[in-house]
Amino acid sequence: MSDTTPTGPSAPGTDALSQLGRNTPAASCPEEAVLERVPSPHQGRKYVVRFTAPEFTSLCPVTGQPDFAHLVIDYIPSQWIVESKSLKLYLTSFRNHGAFHEDCSVAIAKRLVELLDPEWLRIGAYWYPRGGIPIDVFWQTGEPPAGVWIPSQDVPGYRGRG
Repeated sequence: MSDTTPTGPSAPGTDALSQLGRNTPAASCPEEAVLERVPSPHQGRKYVVRFTAPEFTSLCPVTGQPDFAHLVIDYIPSQWIVESKSLKLYLTSFRNHGAFHEDCSVAIAKRLVELLDPEWLRIGAYWYPRGGIPIDVFWQTGEPPAGVWIPSQDVPGYRGRG
């Protein structure tokens, strides 16, 4: 990185960001959470961006009990990348949100696709057991482009007290 490359709030495409560099409270629900994007710094190149959230939480819509998951989100940007603080706040907004595992997992992926219009995106949501049964949810936009290295998610399946 040269001395003339802007960083921080003056980096290209960051002037409209409303959360980065500011004290921003978490939204009370996913519908109110603000997800933000910035221009991809390497448009025209295929590369994978991975976000891992090993302590994701939401609520069971029936019992109100907490549910926990290890999320892995991989995507290949086109013109946009997600601003990471806004993604963290968005994921945090599920903490008091009641929805089934399948709904939370696919809703997160669909919201990112809507915001970013990536070349490809997948989510692996590895939910911890409730009632003795783990539920893992996987979704992707289609086949990944050829010639892109996409690492495996390497989240071990639930093994109990083995």
